[in-house]
Amino acid sequence: QVQLVESGGGLVQAGGSLRLSCAASGRTLSGYGMGWFRQAPGKEREFVVAIQWSGELTYYGDSVKGRCTISRDYAKNTVYLQMNSLKPEDTAIYYCSAGPYPELGQYWAQGTQVTVSS
Repeated sequence: QVQLVESGGGLVQAGGSLRLSCAASGRTLSGYGMGWFRQAPGKEREFVVAIQWSGELTYYGDSVKGRCTISRDYAKNTVYLQMNSLKPEDTAIYYCSAGPYPELGQYWAQGTQVTVSS
């Protein structure tokens, strides 16, 4: 089992930045990936980004490519999502997830709200 706890959401103006964090505990993450999905009101859950825990591969969704960067800290068992140039359409609940790379989806965090005002 993997437990995920995320933080870092909030309210930001368009053009601003936020950094999300997701700390993992439990079983080893070797062979897994971690990343985020998001879900806006009235819309389906959308893939955002994934990173190999033990490798160098990353995979970004088209909606955030070029504006977001995922990174990891092995010592803290934590991944980070730096989001820049935020747009109102980025408003959603962001869910950290872990699982086979790049699909993820086996474990989920509680979700954190990101609201971008225009």
